[in-house]
Amino acid sequence: MIYFISDTHFGHANIVKMCERPYPDVEAMNEALITAWNERVHGDDTVYIIGDMFFRCSDPESILKRLKGKKWLIVGNHDGSWMDKVDLNHYFVSVDNYLETTDGVHGMTICHYPLLAWKNAGRTYMVHGHIHADTNSDYWPLIQRRERVLNAGVDVNDYRPVTFEEMVENNRKFKSAHAGQDCAHNADETAKN
Repeated sequence: MIYFISDTHFGHANIVKMCERPYPDVEAMNEALITAWNERVHGDDTVYIIGDMFFRCSDPESILKRLKGKKWLIVGNHDGSWMDKVDLNHYFVSVDNYLETTDGVHGMTICHYPLLAWKNAGRTYMVHGHIHADTNSDYWPLIQRRERVLNAGVDVNDYRPVTFEEMVENNRKFKSAHAGQDCAHNADETAKN
């Protein structure tokens, strides 16, 4: 099975409040995210982590050791804060800034940052993270209108790794629910903290 996830922000205490995550504190968030991950992912499953896996985490290796699956990291803007603390080759099949791949059915361009133009955009999908559940930024209407731009962030995907089909459905629901609305979350504010 192939799964997608982004913006877990393991270790980031402020993300709980900033993104209104349903956890009392960062320790509870970390444990809930690990549990949700391991309930779905098994040894041979592939997980594309589309950036910002950790932020302000004092011991990323203690979490990485507990996460199942073959992990592919697409580097996000906060990942530089922890990547030098672990042997990346031990935990990840690949570490990339950008990836073009397929699950055997769908062609995908995977990047932490949402792209509005990518190779074969009419036939492939753009899978991203970075924006959490932000619908307040000026780019939101552009993302919202594009069915092939998919947010893998936990804030719109039930705080767990999701299959491609689940990600498509979660994005459809999220985009539909936020048509013409502003969101209390702002990814730029999240990045500052």
